[in-house]
Formats: sequence, C-alpha cells, structure tokens
Amino acid sequence: MVKITSVAPNSRAARHGVQANDILISINGRTVTDVLDYRFFLTDTRVTLGLERDGEPYEVTISKREYDDIGLDFETPLMDKKHSCENKCIFCFIDQLPKGMRETLYFKDDDSRLSFLHGNFITMTNLRDADIDRIIEMHISPVNVSVHTTNPELRVKMMHNKRAGEVLNYLPRMAEAGITLCGQIVLCRGINDGEELDRSMRDLFALGDAMESVSIVPAGLTRYRQKLFPLEPYTKDEAAAIIRQVEAFADECYAACGSRKFFCADELYLTAGLPLPEEHFYEGYPQIENGVGMITSLLTEFEDELNYLDEYMADYHAPRRVSVATGVAAYPTIRAMAARLEAMVEGLEIRVYEIINHFFGESITVAGLLTGTDMYEQLKGRELGDELFIPENTLRADEAMFLDDMTPDELSEKLGVPVRAGKNNGAAFIREMLGLE
Repeated sequence: MVKITSVAPNSRAARHGVQANDILISINGRTVTDVLDYRFFLTDTRVTLGLERDGEPYEVTISKREYDDIGLDFETPLMDKKHSCENKCIFCFIDQLPKGMRETLYFKDDDSRLSFLHGNFITMTNLRDADIDRIIEMHISPVNVSVHTTNPELRVKMMHNKRAGEVLNYLPRMAEAGITLCGQIVLCRGINDGEELDRSMRDLFALGDAMESVSIVPAGLTRYRQKLFPLEPYTKDEAAAIIRQVEAFADECYAACGSRKFFCADELYLTAGLPLPEEHFYEGYPQIENGVGMITSLLTEFEDELNYLDEYMADYHAPRRVSVATGVAAYPTIRAMAARLEAMVEGLEIRVYEIINHFFGESITVAGLLTGTDMYEQLKGRELGDELFIPENTLRADEAMFLDDMTPDELSEKLGVPVRAGKNNGAAFIREMLGLE
C-alpha cells in the first residue's frame, strides 16, 4: 500500500473522488507495493482501485485507454524506498569517498526498478526468486547487470556477499524468458582479468541474443583507499593487452552473430595510448553511459555539425572569448575541437583548461568527478573570457551542486565570470562556443 500525495485536477481519479492522503492498496485485486506494480497493473482498460481513507476502505472503478494515466502522484518516484546494496565490493567507489561529504553520496543503491527506469546497474544479490518471477511476468527489459565475473567463487570474494555466486543463475533464467540484458565488468588488476576475463566473456556470450552488450571498465581508484583491499591501476602496456584480449574475442562474436557485444571503456584506450575506434565499431553506442565510445560520439557529432556552421554565422557576434574546464581524459579531445572551431570562426577565442583531480586523486581523470574546489584552485587568476563552461555531468542531476557541495553560482562568484554547464554533445559544443545556446 502506498500514500497518494496529490491528485491532478480534472483527472480520471479526481472525477471519481480520489483525494490526496488516500492510501492505494490494490489495482484489480492485486497489491500495489511500488511503481512497477502500479504501472503494470494500470495498463488494464478497466481498473478497480482498492483505497483507504481515514482507516475506511473503499473502491472506485475507472475506464481508460491502455496507457492513459489516471492522475495520481506519490511520495517518491518509486512509491517505495530505494533498495540499498548488500555487498562490500573490493572496488566500490563509494567506499573510497572521503569523510564529511553530504550523506546522500554514501548511499549505495542496488535496485532492479532503477535498472529498468533509469539504466542503473544492479548486482542481483538482493533479488530473490519472486523478484525474478516479477521481472519475467512484467517483462521488465532491459536489465543492466554488474557481472564483474561469472566465476561464482570469485564473485563471492569480490563482492563479499555469499549470494553473489548463486544469483548468477538468474541470468540464464531471464535470458530464456526473453529479457534483454546489458552487462558490466569492472576490472581489478590481477583479480578478474586474464583467464578470468576470458571465462566471463565466454559465459556471457553463451546467453545468446539476450546479452545485448557488455562493457569492460577499469576500477576507479581514489586516494582514499586506506584500509581497503589493495588494488593498483593498470599500466599502459597492461591496458593495451586488455584491449587486444577483448577485441580478439569481440571479433569472434562478430563473426558468429554479427555483433561485437564486448567493448572496452574509453579510459582503457587513453591509458594505453591507443587511438579510439571509429563510430561504426560501437554499434549504436549501447554502453555509452559507461564511458564506452563517449569520445568517438562527441567527435562524430562535432564533425557532422561543422557541415552546418554557415547557418549559425548570421546569429554569431564577434569577438567572443570563452573558456572550457574539463578533466585530464577529455582535455586533448576538447582542445582539438576548440582549435578546429577557432580556425573556422573569425573573432572566436576558446581557452581550454585541463583540471587535475586533486580531490579524489590524480588517477581519477574523468570530467564527471571534478569538484568546484579543484576548478577554483586551478582557474583562479587565469584568463576566462566572457563565460566559463563546465561539464554538465559534474553536477547532480536533481540539484546544481558539485560533489564537494560548491554550486556553480558560488564558483562564478569566486572566479568573477559567468559559469555555465556545457552539454556532453559535439553539436551543442559548437552552439555553446558561438553563444547560440
């Protein structure tokens, strides 16, 4: 049962007398516990809501089209609390955060509902047979799974959870039921790489078409790993060897089924000093949110949009001087894009600044983990022009705030220049630099 917080005026629910603070108990006799139950049961064209008001039960019956909403809102988007992680993974990034940060940053979610709704990856260790039955019944797809290894004993050791091995059996169950799966393997040096990685790739490929894609991502290691499992970053040669290993297996997959399925994160190519693959290699970027193909996508969008540059020039006003802050990994790409655009647009000056991550440690090179403090310390006194652009993924999705609690407005005040969040999109980059977006 879930509490209704508001009812949209003139909605179907409102016209049937449903009110805020009523309790929704069931739909067509089936108990509602969360948003998945609600959305799944609500697809019927005739729904009887079991409700309670001031302790007294009552019912209303509503006729509707299959996917029409009835106008109810609830206390949380999930209509329930988030399911927290029950693991103690040896590479967990949250365990590597410093003390004293805001409390929400320390919450570890491992919620299958968020996997479906928002693309989060889950370990499956807090799922039971009934949960898998519900996923299959509702055809919740795709499900994104943090696999890491298909060796049951090794998975237990890596996650410090005795169920970590047995829940691997859920993968073939979901695959056989037609549930699309996306996998993730976070590689830890000397732990789940080498022969163990070969085993994991073979086992996941054996799931057939259900396993849509798998990302191979190196563990992110901050400077706050005191008293944690000892892990070391991959060297340049080791990263290159992993790429060769994964690409060789992916070539076999492509020959067998027409899809590579297994993709290394951009970070491995950058560490290895190897060129990133071209766009066709990534097969539509199924793992771009995991940092797989992100730079290639950015460059492709940028190059495509340059073909339409003349269309922008009527609205562009020179001179224009702007600056861009980015992480170590993306700096060469952003700098090259800026130089190309400067050469094509008269009166445009773009300064690109590489921000080293002192907060989490210099081994963290992705832009999304930059803090306001590091940006301020490394940009103060620098020539920033008319505007400073920062990566939008440095800010929380639900609140304009960096990981260290500084806000863009505070950074702007400290630096004395307007600060704007720039989109991670090559076409948007051009419009932003020209002052048109």
